[in-house]
Amino acid sequence: MKFFFTTIFLLIIHLGHAQVLLKKQVTLMGSIFEITIVDQDTANVRKHIDLVIAEVTRIENLISEWRPETQISQVNRYAGIKPVQVDREVFDLTKRAIAYSKNSNGAFDISIVALDKIWRFDGTMIELPSEEAIRKSVEKVGYEHIILDSTNCSIYLSIPGMKIGFGSIGKGYAADMGRALMQSKSVQAGIVNASGDLSTWGHQPDGTPWLIGIKNPFKAYKAIKILQMEESAVATSGSYEKYAEIGNKRYAHIINPKTGYPSTGLTSVSIYGPSAEFANALSTSIMVMGQKEGLKLVKRFPLYHYVLITDKGKILKSH
Repeated sequence: MKFFFTTIFLLIIHLGHAQVLLKKQVTLMGSIFEITIVDQDTANVRKHIDLVIAEVTRIENLISEWRPETQISQVNRYAGIKPVQVDREVFDLTKRAIAYSKNSNGAFDISIVALDKIWRFDGTMIELPSEEAIRKSVEKVGYEHIILDSTNCSIYLSIPGMKIGFGSIGKGYAADMGRALMQSKSVQAGIVNASGDLSTWGHQPDGTPWLIGIKNPFKAYKAIKILQMEESAVATSGSYEKYAEIGNKRYAHIINPKTGYPSTGLTSVSIYGPSAEFANALSTSIMVMGQKEGLKLVKRFPLYHYVLITDKGKILKSH
């Protein structure tokens, strides 16, 4: 049993069948990716792992807001100045992100990277920032100010100093794209795991589904649920690793883009269904929206299921 950095861990059973299973860990997009491939021989497996790494690197070189040469960095540099033409892939990912914002009434917002960092989640914060500081922190945040032009395939941020970034769904998107690439090459099975946002396909070498465990952050090494996954995906958002406790209340590092206040009430949200990208958009949205409104949201998408853990340790599961 191996634990990853979020609430997801992976159980792999290899019974010596005529297939080869190999795993490789590599740092991509600022996170640990673990790529697992099942195929007929070692040479093929290694080649396909390298292809997944190359695909994730390609995506990072398009959408990273930390690398100055990427298209998203250029979009951010020209905020309030002019639209920037981007690849259709980047345009479409941004368009989907805006749709996720509309779905969640703004709880999800890729422009939150422009948030002034007035909250600290390193244990040093002992009192809340002032209401004025919190209000000012979100002045340059708002998906409504992301202007898309489909004809010119351009993105324009209408507020000077505004920024967008894909830290919330980029790794899930990369996991989905790595899976799609492998399936296009008839690779039998595997997992692209981006620090707990993961996409799976096929079966383990013994023919059984992949076993993905969702653990309870209040009870170390104990699984709440074991998912049996074939072609599926799972993503988790949580406050159990980075949070501030002020006045006996836990404030998560996930900030509400509309108010500037950290999310409260939920410690962990795991969503599973067809796409890691969409699962991550839902998990982030639900952390911000809270239990009641979050459950209303996920129930609008019947292909997706949930495991929620409240700050009090209560567990809610879809089935």
